[in-house]
Parts: sequence; C-alpha cells; structure tokens
Amino acid sequence: MGGWWAYGAPGVALAVTVVVFWLLLQFSQAMRTLRIASQRPVGLVPSAVMLNARLHPGLRLPQVLRLTLSLGRRVSGTPGEEEVLVWADEAGHEVQVTMVAGRVQQWQLQRAEAPAEPQAPT
Repeated sequence: MGGWWAYGAPGVALAVTVVVFWLLLQFSQAMRTLRIASQRPVGLVPSAVMLNARLHPGLRLPQVLRLTLSLGRRVSGTPGEEEVLVWADEAGHEVQVTMVAGRVQQWQLQRAEAPAEPQAPT
C-alpha cells in the first residue's frame, strides 16, 4: 500500500517484484538443501558430537538439514506431530532429536560404548 501512495503503479510493481524474488530465493535454497541431503546416506553425519553442540531449541527442520547435510532416520512419531529423528556418525555416537511441528524441542547425545581392550596373553 505504501508503494502505491509514494510511487503509484510503478511502486506496486516494484513491491510485487521484490516479494516474488524473495520467495524464489527461499524456494531455491530449500531445493538445494533437499538435493544435497538426498544424495547422502540417511542418518549419517561426520560428527554427532559437533551436531549436538550446534543444535538449539526452536531450530526448524530445514536448518537442521543444512547442519547435517543428510536426512534423519525416523525412529518414532508422525510428521507434523512429535517425531524422533536420529543422526549417527561412523564412531557409533548418535544424536536423537525430538521435533514438534517441525521444530527442535529437545535432543540427546548417546555416545557409543568404548570397545573392551584386548588382554595380553598370560
């Protein structure tokens, strides 16, 4: 409305152009994130400990996908309600993320147990 009052029809055209450009940027970013995540193994991250350090409450699912660069393995729940997704690393550590309505509610790091050291023959 301000574009119309200040500049008339060209102001409205500029405002609509800016909004459409912003929407296209958001769509492009979402598609790029999903394309990258779809090309990686499901639920695998380079370091679960680093993922644990970078998570915080309220983080949206697309932001989590940008952090992990892979889709999470669903353990329980249904999309749109409370669901639990898991990402693990090669060492066996895993992060369980509880999401409610597409936002991180809580998460927990579960470290892999250290393998028992072999005993020297006596």
